[in-house]
Amino acid sequence: MRFDHITLEHFKPYADASLDLRDGVTVIHGLNGSGKSSLLEACFFALYGARALDETLDDIVTTDEDDATIELSFSHAGSQYHIKRRLRRSGDRIQTVQCTLDGPDTEIDGATDVRAFITDILRMDAEAFVNCAYVRQGEVNKLINATPTQRQAIIDDLLQLGQLEMYRERASDARLGVEDILSEQRGAQTELETQIERKEDAGLHEQLNKYEAAKADLDSEIERFEENKARAEETRDNAKEILTSYKNTQEELSKLDSEIEDLQTTIEEDESTRSDLRNNVKTKTERVETLSSALTDALSSAEVTSADEESLRTRRSALEKKESSVRDSLRTTRQQRTMFENQAEKLTERVDDLESRADELRERVSEAETTITEAKERITAQRDTHSTITEQITAVRERFRNSPADLGDAMGYLETLQKDRDDIRDNLASARASLSTVQDRRDEAQTLQEAGKCPTCEQLVEGSPHVEAIDEYDTQIETLTDRITELEERQAKVNDKVETAESLVEAERQFETLKERKSLASERIEDARETVDEQTEIVTSLREDAEELDTEAEQKREAAATQMTNAETKAEEISAFESKLEKIGSARDRLDDLEEIQSKIENTKTEIERLRERREEIANRNDERREYLQAKRDRRAELAADVDESRIKKARDNREQATSYLEDVSKKLDELREERDTIQSQIGSVRGELENLAELREKYTAINERVNALEQLHEQVETLSSTYRELRADLRKQNVETLERMLNEVFNLVYDNDAYSRIQLDDAYKLTIFQKDETALNPEQLSGGERALFNLSLRCAIYRLLAEGIDGTAPMPPLILDEPTVFLDAGHVGRLVDLIEDMQRRGVAQILIVSHDKELIAAADHLVTVDKDPTSNRSSIKRIDDPQRTALSGASPNKTPQ
Repeated sequence: MRFDHITLEHFKPYADASLDLRDGVTVIHGLNGSGKSSLLEACFFALYGARALDETLDDIVTTDEDDATIELSFSHAGSQYHIKRRLRRSGDRIQTVQCTLDGPDTEIDGATDVRAFITDILRMDAEAFVNCAYVRQGEVNKLINATPTQRQAIIDDLLQLGQLEMYRERASDARLGVEDILSEQRGAQTELETQIERKEDAGLHEQLNKYEAAKADLDSEIERFEENKARAEETRDNAKEILTSYKNTQEELSKLDSEIEDLQTTIEEDESTRSDLRNNVKTKTERVETLSSALTDALSSAEVTSADEESLRTRRSALEKKESSVRDSLRTTRQQRTMFENQAEKLTERVDDLESRADELRERVSEAETTITEAKERITAQRDTHSTITEQITAVRERFRNSPADLGDAMGYLETLQKDRDDIRDNLASARASLSTVQDRRDEAQTLQEAGKCPTCEQLVEGSPHVEAIDEYDTQIETLTDRITELEERQAKVNDKVETAESLVEAERQFETLKERKSLASERIEDARETVDEQTEIVTSLREDAEELDTEAEQKREAAATQMTNAETKAEEISAFESKLEKIGSARDRLDDLEEIQSKIENTKTEIERLRERREEIANRNDERREYLQAKRDRRAELAADVDESRIKKARDNREQATSYLEDVSKKLDELREERDTIQSQIGSVRGELENLAELREKYTAINERVNALEQLHEQVETLSSTYRELRADLRKQNVETLERMLNEVFNLVYDNDAYSRIQLDDAYKLTIFQKDETALNPEQLSGGERALFNLSLRCAIYRLLAEGIDGTAPMPPLILDEPTVFLDAGHVGRLVDLIEDMQRRGVAQILIVSHDKELIAAADHLVTVDKDPTSNRSSIKRIDDPQRTALSGASPNKTPQ
């Protein structure tokens, strides 16, 4: 796997940065805090997201920004892939709003799925990536400081041995689960055996035979009583039938009596109704005579000779023609009145409009006069302002008379001083870093000397030629301290000059502002003068227009009065036409009254005829009722002759005896049936027990088979767990032997002296270093530089093991070293360079290093510098094509050689 390109937007100190990453060794160079490590963290974050962070998403977005974008292109197994992550502020939190991975035939969306894909193709998660390929700043001694158990867990995880342990644990859990189930089934088996024995001892078949014999006896007795009951029910039913027939006869006689009485009453009521109808006919005949007299009077009032349809239609036609003529005249007159009223109204509105416009013009005259007054006042005020600004400009010119910069050159002077201050600050930071490094080395040397060892080679001091190393460190500390003091004094002087220059820049800005204000005051004076002239002309014009509008308004008012007089004349004519229409309406109402009287006469005659027909109908219906009444009387006489009282008495006696016997036999049957139900329940219970016994036997057979199967499964799972344990131990032994060999190869390469003979790594990953005399040492007994170098050797050996141990084609990521020289002196740095070159020879295509060291820079194939702008606090990236020349020339890391 290779990183091809990284693009950042608002990631930590980077506002906008982009960098191609090439094969070979790339060294990223720059001042402390410039953002070198952030570049590597961005690559790591692109791959694994939040799992790659020791901080929160809020901490990786550039200060004062609300979003960030990280894009990484990389190659893997001959294919190109691109990851894009976008972060955005939502409320008080930063959230991932986009995470996509694109590749050949691959499109993945979502942080979880992208992280899973990267973990799958690299065969390592974020933690394994850090433990193998990414030596982060401050963690160079992570593996050597870990306990053997921690080291074992880390390396086992890298070598995928943790999967075997996970499988073994799952097998062990399965074994325990089988044991629990087996124990449970065995307990159930024992319980079933107890239940079966208890039921077999109960004599269930003998109980069933006894209960069934008792039930047969009860069935015979119940059958005998049921036959007797049936004969009693037959006797009772026959008696009931005779009594029911007698009852029906009595009911029919009673019903006939009621119907005869009802028919007699109805006939009498209808005869009374016929008499009422005769009187009603007489009353309506008199009503016809009265309406005929009223009709004669109505003919005279309606001005017609007859109330026939033709006469009435002729009269109505004449009235309609007359009404139509009057209405046409009325409509014409109303339109004329409306026209005159509309004209008068429009003229009046025009008068109001003209007067309103005249008033508006007078208001505008007043406003214009106010504007003229205000403009004159502004002229006076702006003249005073102009004089004051002129005095202030003269004072600024005097400020620059004896200053170190001329008016107009203050900004250039300030930038020159700021550049000098930045150079001093960079030199001061470098000197302080060097002083800290030398002091750390002197303290370590002093500790070793006090322990009786040489600070350089760590051999016993006695007879050693290197005891003067501490004096050299003291000399360097003194020189660096003097250098820092000198730089701090220069920094204080430059800071004073910068403060003066900043005040001059502010004076320049004030000068430009005053010039603009002076020009603006002159423009405002001229604008106010133009306003006075313009508004004076407007006042004269507006007054003339207002007088013309007053004259026109008076003319329109006179015309409106004339039109209103014409409208009043037409209103009188309309009143006369409406009076004529009222008379025509009265004549039409009289015709309506005449038609109504005629209709009432005809309706009354029709009602008289209907009443006469109804009297005839009632007479016919009463004749029919009299015939029906005689038939009812004949039927009653026939029923009364058929009644036999002695037969009825015998039927009552039979019914009472049968009913009494049925009550007794029903109680007896209930008792016998209840006894039989009890025995039947006992039979069912015994049969249920027998069925339950059969089920228990079936369950016992099934659970016995399951216990046998579980015992076999338990043996198989236990064997599987042992297999995983033995396989993990065998693989760990093989990997330990390979890793020990590779570690010795790497350590011999970078530390080829006579002090040590070999390194031993046991099965528990405990590390031991042997001197030439076979004295065993713990890695923690090494000096600081040698511990760091030893740890780097261990990390590179693990990287080689992973790269070469999986069929020689493991998809390893780039080897990343963040500040690996922090604890190394000059001699150890050279050995680190040898280690890096050896990793290249062994096929590591891409190595990324963050470092200040010149020797590493000289050994790099590519050099990238990171600069931070002190004003914006934003970092930028620059590639240098000749890193060897840069390192040898001693150029500053944030200056590109010219």
